[in-house]
Amino acid sequence: MNSEQLSELVVDALDDIKGLNIVKLDVRGMTAVTDFMIVASGTSSRHVQALVDNVAEKSKAAGHRPIGVEGEEGGEWVLLDLNDALVHVMLPKVREFYNLEKLWSISASGEAAATEG
Repeated sequence: MNSEQLSELVVDALDDIKGLNIVKLDVRGMTAVTDFMIVASGTSSRHVQALVDNVAEKSKAAGHRPIGVEGEEGGEWVLLDLNDALVHVMLPKVREFYNLEKLWSISASGEAAATEG
């Protein structure tokens, strides 16, 4: 599974259980850490956790095990590291405050790199 296919699997897994405002950011030209960042919102801490759990389950089933998870204890912002894709699931107030889409959506050439899923 290549990074593009993995990013689509993540978007589909988030969409399956009603993730809100799903945005896929292609960051291949901006960092060597990952190829894609996928940002989504959940309606509550439980929903955030359910979204992350669904992505982890679907990626494992596709043979792509997560290499790390951060933030599960608070439930306001959970980061799931799939190596080729970093998945950020947050409550809307946290997402608005950090505004990752703005931070990562401008490429080196100044063009927006985000796509909404």
